[in-house]
Amino acid sequence: MRVVLAEDLFLLRDGLVRLLESYDFEVVAAVDNGPSLLQALVEHRPDVAVVDVRLPPTFTDEGLQAALEARRQVPGLPVLVLSQYVEQLYARELLADGSGGIGYLLKDRVFDPDQFVDAVRRVAGGGTAMDPDVVARLFAKDVHQHGAMGRLTPREREVLALMAEGRSNAAIAQRLVVTERAVIKHTSNLFAKLGLSPSDDDNRRVLAVLAYLR
Repeated sequence: MRVVLAEDLFLLRDGLVRLLESYDFEVVAAVDNGPSLLQALVEHRPDVAVVDVRLPPTFTDEGLQAALEARRQVPGLPVLVLSQYVEQLYARELLADGSGGIGYLLKDRVFDPDQFVDAVRRVAGGGTAMDPDVVARLFAKDVHQHGAMGRLTPREREVLALMAEGRSNAAIAQRLVVTERAVIKHTSNLFAKLGLSPSDDDNRRVLAVLAYLR
């Protein structure tokens, strides 16, 4: 699986390259600034891009904007964004384009190799990998802004948050220590309350939820 990596800190960039390669990824380019990232993404068209939000030269949202521009030129290009903090505006901007795999992780997750690699693979496969803290912040804001979210029970919001992370019904059941049948019931109820059509396709249903959050 081919990866383009963008991270301006040398030690972290080098560590991520070594980590990905140890899990049999091929890092075809590892860059440290926005213009180089855009060039690498368009040139290599990797299976997945792992991108720091803030890159030179502006250190604002250079990485995210380069990734979004690359997705316009290479529709459906899978992008996993890394950020130091929960930045809701950036998360929503990434989610505004629902095509292809998308992910938003806090950099702290990098220190859990299995969790990080699982997220990279999920996004490369066209799925979604949202950091639990990012999901919680997005949901918290929407609870105040949208009546539909406010109608969800605490358990339904837990299920929805885990779904947005990209977890299957079985994984959600294991996490919440309930039966899979109970998860299916909660899923059906929350989709009805949100006005979303139920689906057995994990990726499609997560993207539907994220589309609602936009």
